[in-house]
Amino acid sequence: MRKKQAKKRPLLPDPRFNDQLVTRFVNNMMWDGKKSVAFKVFYDAMDIVEEKKQDDEKTALELWKEALSNVMPHVEVRSRRVGGATFQIPMQIRPDRKIATAMKWLITYSRKRNEKSMAAKLAAEVLAASKEEGAAVKKRLDTHKMAEANKAFSHFRF
Repeated sequence: MRKKQAKKRPLLPDPRFNDQLVTRFVNNMMWDGKKSVAFKVFYDAMDIVEEKKQDDEKTALELWKEALSNVMPHVEVRSRRVGGATFQIPMQIRPDRKIATAMKWLITYSRKRNEKSMAAKLAAEVLAASKEEGAAVKKRLDTHKMAEANKAFSHFRF
């Protein structure tokens, strides 16, 4: 790289849960710089999760964090050209990339659901992911299967 790597800016914790991870999630979910709208969607989704959850010992935020950890991939495949052929090489993922990928998948598959509002979609996906069900968890399993299938090319790591 020609330039030095940019410094990580500190994130302010969100007002309701006082958690930086929530702010990071809301920043990923936000469209057109409308952060207040994104926060409202997230908080409404957490209220819906609070109403619909089965077990009483976990809060909605704990369920959301559990859903996030259930969606997090541990390995991914990366393309690498070796002698004219492109190989899919399984590699470990950095911890910050794990979280970012899990958030993106959770948001993407929430948007594809069929519920009425985005808050309802997000709540449904969070509840499904916390039970290790849903499209986002399936995406993680598919990623792991692909890495397992390409294990033979792991000696090409760079």
